[in-house]
Amino acid sequence: MSDGIPTKVGHGIAKVLRLKLPEKEQHDAITRGESTFSAGTFDTYGYVEPEPTAAEWFAEITPSWRDIGLYFYRLFPFLSWITRYNAQWLMGDLVAGITVGAVVVPQGMAYAELAQLPVEYGLYSSFMGVLIYWFFATSKDITIGPVAVMSTLVGNIVSDAAETLPNVEPHVIASCLAVICGGIVCFMGLARLGFIVDFIPLPAITAFMTGSAVNIISGQVKTMLGEQDKVNTRGATYETIIQTLKALPSSNLDAAMGVTACAMLYIIRFACNTAAKKQPHRAKMWFFISTLRTCFVILFYTMISAATNLHRRDNPAFTVLGTVPRGFQHAAVPTVNADIIKTFASRLPAAVIVLLIEHIAISKSFGRVNNYTIDPSQELVAIGVSNLLGPFLGGYPATGSFSRTAIKSKAGVRTPLAGVITAIVVLLAIYALPALFWYIPSASLAGVIIHAVGDLITPPDVVYQFYRVSPLDCVIFFIGVIVTVFTTIEIGVYCTVSVSAAVLLFRVAKARGEFLGRVTIHSVVGDHVLEEARPALGDVDRSRSIFLPINHADGSNPEIEVEQPFPGIFIYRLSEGFNYPNANHYTDYLVSTIFQQTRRTNPFTYGRPGDRPWNDPGPRKGKSEPDRSHLPTLRAVILDFSSVNNVDVTSVQNLIDVRNQLDIYASPRTVQWHFAHVKNRWTKRALVAAGFGYPTPTSEDGFHRWKPIFSVTEIEGKASAAAHAEIVANEQARQTSSHAHDLESGLKRGSQTAERETHGIEESSNSSIGDGDDKLQRDLKDSKAYRAQRTMAVVGGINRPFFHIDITSALESALANSPEDEPIEAAPQKTTSD
Repeated sequence: MSDGIPTKVGHGIAKVLRLKLPEKEQHDAITRGESTFSAGTFDTYGYVEPEPTAAEWFAEITPSWRDIGLYFYRLFPFLSWITRYNAQWLMGDLVAGITVGAVVVPQGMAYAELAQLPVEYGLYSSFMGVLIYWFFATSKDITIGPVAVMSTLVGNIVSDAAETLPNVEPHVIASCLAVICGGIVCFMGLARLGFIVDFIPLPAITAFMTGSAVNIISGQVKTMLGEQDKVNTRGATYETIIQTLKALPSSNLDAAMGVTACAMLYIIRFACNTAAKKQPHRAKMWFFISTLRTCFVILFYTMISAATNLHRRDNPAFTVLGTVPRGFQHAAVPTVNADIIKTFASRLPAAVIVLLIEHIAISKSFGRVNNYTIDPSQELVAIGVSNLLGPFLGGYPATGSFSRTAIKSKAGVRTPLAGVITAIVVLLAIYALPALFWYIPSASLAGVIIHAVGDLITPPDVVYQFYRVSPLDCVIFFIGVIVTVFTTIEIGVYCTVSVSAAVLLFRVAKARGEFLGRVTIHSVVGDHVLEEARPALGDVDRSRSIFLPINHADGSNPEIEVEQPFPGIFIYRLSEGFNYPNANHYTDYLVSTIFQQTRRTNPFTYGRPGDRPWNDPGPRKGKSEPDRSHLPTLRAVILDFSSVNNVDVTSVQNLIDVRNQLDIYASPRTVQWHFAHVKNRWTKRALVAAGFGYPTPTSEDGFHRWKPIFSVTEIEGKASAAAHAEIVANEQARQTSSHAHDLESGLKRGSQTAERETHGIEESSNSSIGDGDDKLQRDLKDSKAYRAQRTMAVVGGINRPFFHIDITSALESALANSPEDEPIEAAPQKTTSD
């Protein structure tokens, strides 16, 4: 078939640019080996594996119309569950929404003060966050709104901007920051870049959660105890704790409202859990009562406050929230210009990172606890849209809140629609309920927050599990917690992520492969070897060869002597992929081991010491070189690519350099490179482009004659061995009526032929005929018609004979193509039982 026009055009361009194209004749030459299979006995043996093309790559990454439709459909996850909404879900959402609403109102106002803004802006941010999020949510627990860390960062930005732009109001700066951050995060979500957050490991997330919980609790203790002395709750956690302890003598009546509220929450939860265990038939009722405890405590202490301070509004007995302005008094189009952006441009990356880290960490954590999975990209869309639209009502940057999310989860939320209930509560607070919320004791609210956040602290048994799984991850966890406590939350996050990334890069860069040896194993049932205990398995192989690390690095029994299967042939397994960070480390260990365990095929002779290279100065004066004649010469290298998915230019070039180095070492022979378990087509293409996958040509006579050994398998169908065996068996059954019953039972088992693989030119035996008489089996195996009807096919392409499906076939190919002038003596086989 003549080449198409695109091919001709491509060849013309390559000729103009002087590009060296792979020669077709080279691939044709390597298919002519000394093998019955390559002679074309069966048509199916002519399979040539095609290389992937750039067009295929573009086709794989180009979305179909269905993918485009699913993309837009998945932007609104509520469409998948809203039609199944039911009354039971509504009850759970009502309880959770009202409970969170009762907390988000005063908490939002408190966080607005941290942001150096009037308290109503906290309500605006809370309302827009909970109202918009449910359209895009993949988490039922998250509550979007003002948070302590982000509010503190906004407060710092607003304070600095007041110096450069004194005529611009603080809320204008905050609204502009929300729009810019929302736009960046929303773009990341729409571009489906949520995988970036997957680089945050579990120890970093748990350390962030624990450190943040301690930070929030330490900041709320002052309010819960009603301490009058000044305590800086925006500083480092340890400083807040120290100042809180120093201010204990200044506590007032607020402590009674706060400590008792917190204690009541724990008592109710403990009582409900105990009652549920003693009365399993009423467990659901006790669970429902437990989820209502937060709302009950808030209402209970609000009633106490109203009874106490009804006639003392000018001088309340303890701290209350006070007056909340009515309505959206600052709703307007946010002002965004270059002058405002310049005031926070340097802190914009930190603001975006805080939005991502806090929200994704919370949503992942509660997703695991409540048995569902979030979509990080969709969560970024939700955060982005919330912050894009929030400023139109006066909101400032908002993200997921630890404390409110914990309360929402504990209250028994069922769907993201609970956010609408919370939004209604916030709306009532803004317009109709400021008088009611005036009486909420701040200390009682602080106790509720402490109770909710306390469960976010990682318990000791989880930390111990970290230690059991990976001691290094346990160290990372403690580093994150300590740094968070002694600095700030965001610095703790950066530290844990940085340390985890450094550990990951170190593991990848210092990945060390293992040299493998072959061991023959047998399975044992009780006191009997399997072939003795299970003779009914027919021709199924009951002994097999496996490959274990020679140094027993995998924990295998050290009493088993695992050696190289054959002298001069090395089997090397890569453990952590094969890319530019670890390529040198892999090959350095490979080459150094080969040099230690082999000798040069043609040792160099130097007439004078000055003729020797500097890196091989030879023995000291008066001493002779060590005798290495007992060591074998290098014949072949087998690389196990089972852990390799992709390669790059650096790693492939490293292989080329090592191949050239070993060819000089083994000169005048060439080292054959075999690859096992190469499962990625693009990896094969890269290796082929570098000259791997087929015999190495020599400068003298091109390719040596070689013996191709392919892995083949039967193709099932009407022409398969099993089908033909059934035809022959049925014919004989009709002729021999006395054996009809036996043949019928045998044929039923024979119709279930399993696909089997063979290596080399040995035919696979058919074990599916069943338990018919021995003469029938011999007749079928000796039948010319039977052999003619067998349809066989190679598993891999004959144009890449040194890419093998497993190590066994790679080893057999390496043995078959070893030089004939120096026969190989196999190492003694070690046997064991599994």
